[in-house]
Amino acid sequence: MSSLTLDAAEEITAAALERARALGKAVSVAVVDAGGFVVSVRRCDGARPLTPDIARAKAYTAAVMQRPGKMLKKWQESQPVFFAQLSQLPGAALPIMATEGSVTVKRDGEIIGGLGIAGGTAEEDQRVADEVLASLGYELEFAAWGVAGPAAGDHEKTPGAENTVNEQNAEQTEKGA
Repeated sequence: MSSLTLDAAEEITAAALERARALGKAVSVAVVDAGGFVVSVRRCDGARPLTPDIARAKAYTAAVMQRPGKMLKKWQESQPVFFAQLSQLPGAALPIMATEGSVTVKRDGEIIGGLGIAGGTAEEDQRVADEVLASLGYELEFAAWGVAGPAAGDHEKTPGAENTVNEQNAEQTEKGA
């Protein structure tokens, strides 16, 4: 079982702040462990005061829901009452935020934490998170909800796999499923 070390969290945080600066964005970055507990939070100069809290909630969501926030959006849209209640549970430390910039930190198929970026547009926050985690060797792929088998992108590692998850999803979409 892997765990997210302080050194790894600080490496992610520093890389995210550097990437956001290159885009001209003042952001806050939060990294939490698999249980949603804060390991690192930093707010760069010029970032709005509420961005550290938003980044923490985004990182928490990715870790405890075990999916990137953008994957949770359709679920939240289809069951808004359920999602509203998640944040009210006695054990919920932070709100659940199904949005971009909320990404799991995953290595060797195991979710070891969450990363939250806040301060840019939703797309910019997501771009920073994805680019940084990819550049540091973390996994970004997840199987679609309700689809058994390897995560999208893992088909190359699975001998004899004839269809990838993405191909299966495309086939279902074409059939109107």
